[in-house]
Amino acid sequence: MDREPGWSVRLKLTLSYAGFVMLVGVSLLAVVWVFLLRYVPVVLFPSPMSIPDRSDLMEAFLPKAIMMLMFLLVVGLVGGWILAGSMLAPLTRITNAARQATNGSLSHRIMLEGRQDEFRDLADAFDTMLARLEAHDAEQKRFAANASHELRTPLAITQTLLDVARNDLDGDNRALVDRLHAVNTRAIDLTEALLVLSRADQRSFTREHVDLSLLAEEATETLLALAEKQGLTIETSGTITPTIGSHALLLQLTTNLVHNAIVHNLPDHGTVWVTTSARARTVLLTVENTGESLTPQLVSTLAEPFQRGTQRIRTHDAGVGLGLAIVRSITQAHDGTLTLTPRPSGGLRATVELPAAPHPSV
Repeated sequence: MDREPGWSVRLKLTLSYAGFVMLVGVSLLAVVWVFLLRYVPVVLFPSPMSIPDRSDLMEAFLPKAIMMLMFLLVVGLVGGWILAGSMLAPLTRITNAARQATNGSLSHRIMLEGRQDEFRDLADAFDTMLARLEAHDAEQKRFAANASHELRTPLAITQTLLDVARNDLDGDNRALVDRLHAVNTRAIDLTEALLVLSRADQRSFTREHVDLSLLAEEATETLLALAEKQGLTIETSGTITPTIGSHALLLQLTTNLVHNAIVHNLPDHGTVWVTTSARARTVLLTVENTGESLTPQLVSTLAEPFQRGTQRIRTHDAGVGLGLAIVRSITQAHDGTLTLTPRPSGGLRATVELPAAPHPSV
């Protein structure tokens, strides 16, 4: 990008410092000048003693004043240049760190020393930004690797089944077609989940008034057949919980939580609790389920993409491993928080806290 040439900040500070020194010097000399004009007469009366008059004082004062102003100018320029360089040194470190980040190095930190001031606040903010960028970059790389692995698996299975069918043209391909249909359905589900995740991360949705309690009822009705198939019971309770957001994404969030609670439950006679509640400024959606005992370390990783608890389950109902990752992304896109905690008696408690919708003005 072409830019108009201009003075550097250091040069501007130097000239400003030198100009200030010169202004102070001129002011002091002006005071002396006024003193000479006011209190020293033009011509003194004849006297046996030699007393200098105004002209003599002016002749002696002006050269010294000019020399002093030149000295102040040199001191102002040199001192201002050094002082400006010292003051701008933290900006140089921040600039170097920004250039390293531009080249792809996000691990560098400024770690500016000294007392808390404007430059240190700027450096600390820049370090915080670099830390978040580094974490986000690592998460994106890990997500891309996992997504590639997950997408490669159904493609590899499809390729194998097609090779078998090609080598056995006279065989019954009905079972093969069913298997290909299941694999293709799983690939489609994974692709749609990735699209939902991308949409939530980009926050490209229209916000409207949404009641989480109605979404909870809709999600439980949709997944009731799956729960009955698993031999589970779903209990829904709560109050009206109005918030602002995307109806489709928040329904996806609720459905994912309930689906996750159904799939990762006891083999039989398990329970899923779906509760909504409202606070002063936030609304809560809580989904709990019975199940195996979970450690806090394991629970802390469940919202990572393609994590399925203690093992990588490959059943049809287990999903694609993006359920809680999508829930977290949708929650963050709605300026909320997702909290996952293990239940003391086994199972998981997932709580989504979102900003409450403002009360309509009367």
